[in-house]
Amino acid sequence: MKTIFLDINDRGSKYAVTGALATDAVEAKAVIRDLCRDKKFAKATHNTWAMIGADGPIKNDDGEAGAGMVILRMLEREGVRDHVIVVTRWYGGKHLGGDRFRHVQTAVRTYLDIK
Repeated sequence: MKTIFLDINDRGSKYAVTGALATDAVEAKAVIRDLCRDKKFAKATHNTWAMIGADGPIKNDDGEAGAGMVILRMLEREGVRDHVIVVTRWYGGKHLGGDRFRHVQTAVRTYLDIK
């Protein structure tokens, strides 16, 4: 599992991106469980994730409506399979509107470029 803390601070919201190998929903959920053992991630407002595995595409918005689909579309475009990507957001108190999707895209792109 690899986590990257991003230099995104928009109206108080902060972001991180984590990725790990996972071939199905069970393994993806285990990655999320392991990530949330760290109190910092357990207290995050959203741990949004997506992957394309043996059972096909899977996503979870974790309350950040539409964010899982943004991650999934990027994985589909890049042809990334058997790899779960989690975008974590700590809410800063002000709504970001559509900018939150831009930040999710930046997080996923950063991870894919380093992976």
